[in-house]
Amino acid sequence: MRLVNHTRNAVDLRTTPVHLGLGSRAKPVEGFAWNPEVLQAYGAAVAADGAEGRMVMIFDGDGPGDHWESHPAGDELVVCLSGSVTVTRHGDGAPERVLLGPGEATINPAGVWHVVDMEGSSSILAITAGLGTDHRPRTETGPADGAGATGPEEAP
Repeated sequence: MRLVNHTRNAVDLRTTPVHLGLGSRAKPVEGFAWNPEVLQAYGAAVAADGAEGRMVMIFDGDGPGDHWESHPAGDELVVCLSGSVTVTRHGDGAPERVLLGPGEATINPAGVWHVVDMEGSSSILAITAGLGTDHRPRTETGPADGAGATGPEEAP
């Protein structure tokens, strides 16, 4: 994994996220992968950006999300590019669902647990405050180990 300082080539956001950092810098993240070693290397490489750093990436999928996530360092913008997606958030009280079609977006507030379900073949663009991001497997009891949370399958 390495941050590329200057590139004039096209970047495929499905495989190569772009890190937005301090000083309005945008750097492609070559060799990115969703594994602990690469995530740790990425975190170390962008640590100086602190809570202001953002990752920009496109995700394609079809079906329910397999994990909950929370971004304590800042809000996350989720934009539906194609298809239809439902974002379910667990904050205070009952779960909140937001249905998005192409061109529509929602903001997941800092620290709020959320999951994205894709209805059919869909794509989203996410701009995420990655510092301190936490993931939990999706279970019937919700993201907070069942501490009073209603699972998304049971939400209204």
